[in-house]
Amino acid sequence: MPFVLALDQGTTSSRALVFDHGGAVRGMAQREFRQIYPEPGWVEHDPTEIWATQSGVMHEALAKAGVTGRDVAAIGITNQRETTLLWERATGRPLANAIVWQDRRTAPDCDALRAAGHEAMLAAKTGLVLDAYFSGTKLKWLLDHVPGARARAARGELAFGTIDTWLVWKLTNGAVHVTDASNASRTLLYDIHTGTWDDELLALFDIPREVLPRVVSSSEVIATTALGGASVPIAGIAGDQQAALFGQACDRPGLAKNTYGTGCFLLLNTGTHAVPSKNRLLTTVAWDLGGTLSYALEGSVFIGGAAVQWLRDGLKLIRTAADVEALAASENSNGGVYMVPAFAGLGAPHWDAYARGAVLGLTRGSTGGHLARAVLESIAFQSADVLLAMEKDANVTLTELRVDGGATANQLLMQFQADLLGVPVVRPEVLETTALGAAYLAGLAVGHWKDAAEIRANWRVARRFEPSMSRDRAAELRAGWEKAVSRAKGWA
Repeated sequence: MPFVLALDQGTTSSRALVFDHGGAVRGMAQREFRQIYPEPGWVEHDPTEIWATQSGVMHEALAKAGVTGRDVAAIGITNQRETTLLWERATGRPLANAIVWQDRRTAPDCDALRAAGHEAMLAAKTGLVLDAYFSGTKLKWLLDHVPGARARAARGELAFGTIDTWLVWKLTNGAVHVTDASNASRTLLYDIHTGTWDDELLALFDIPREVLPRVVSSSEVIATTALGGASVPIAGIAGDQQAALFGQACDRPGLAKNTYGTGCFLLLNTGTHAVPSKNRLLTTVAWDLGGTLSYALEGSVFIGGAAVQWLRDGLKLIRTAADVEALAASENSNGGVYMVPAFAGLGAPHWDAYARGAVLGLTRGSTGGHLARAVLESIAFQSADVLLAMEKDANVTLTELRVDGGATANQLLMQFQADLLGVPVVRPEVLETTALGAAYLAGLAVGHWKDAAEIRANWRVARRFEPSMSRDRAAELRAGWEKAVSRAKGWA
């Protein structure tokens, strides 16, 4: 059984990838699904559509690779985190659309909890900031607003899960209700130090324990699923960013990666030590291997590649996302134009749910090229904000930044990121590191790869982007960005 299948369920599409033992992609399929916006600041997904697209690409990827279920050693799952689902145990019927991680409807609930003095306790136990981003307030909202849901949950009739939980449930026909430690650590309900659902947190959010999944290791045989006439073990689960950290071979303290997707997510491995943040970053579980929790510092940028999608779909300034690079390269600077893509508030280290998008510095001489460049630069500026906070928290100075995700194909963005940070930006040969991390976690559990050293040997550099901008010019650009961010904060 020479292959591992990874299911990569993302914010805008479901994907499946077949990896060989060397970590190379042998088959891949992807399908987008609807983004539902019922009210301003609300974002939802249809859980049945998520399953339909994920199930479809799973079989399509195998067909493209020319393999069957009998050739698959294990299945690994990685998922958009924090997105919250609630369904009936008896029928598997969702009670409502999934509330997506980007959704801001529970920001007032977070304000109320903050005003009541709960923020410090939550941070100490969960490593998270009190924000609508996380699953706990979303689950509370569903229990409060779906008629009869809270009473049914207390009777054990309902199941809560993030996307990983939903996929395992569907793959096992409702037999298995689990999540892994990396996903559990994003709920505001899980104590990252004890590795358990916490009674005090459950009481605070009024969540019945009966609705929660069992927490399992990120790398263990959890269940089996029927695939092409074979019984294949489901053996790895990790939230997308933790999976990418593992896929980038950042399995030791001091190594960091940034994933450039819909949002951007920068994680620094801190080993078995959960480093508390003084700079409003998250302390999160990286993974659980054999009962040992590893941790990471994380900074989340809510809008990364989504800002390019806005240029394409909202402004119709480009036809495809890839066109942004040529448009941005038509100008040799941003012309003093800064774009703050706070469409869903600002993430780390600002954590302003009421910030909104802004374009500043426009003159009559401003062009579409300036705006395109400002959009790309905004992705790098936000990532640099996070990295600076991370270095302060962990008391380290990074010597390189490993990168992955779709936007790393953009040479202009990668070079600007290196220039801004003043350290090399390193792009690996295999960019599918999120799915690869899930595959590695699953493969380790069944002995397909024997240890982390074997996985590290698979990681190879495709290109290093060396910084070439003067530090004075980088500081000047950063000052302009900070000024723009100050204007966008607190807008709503």
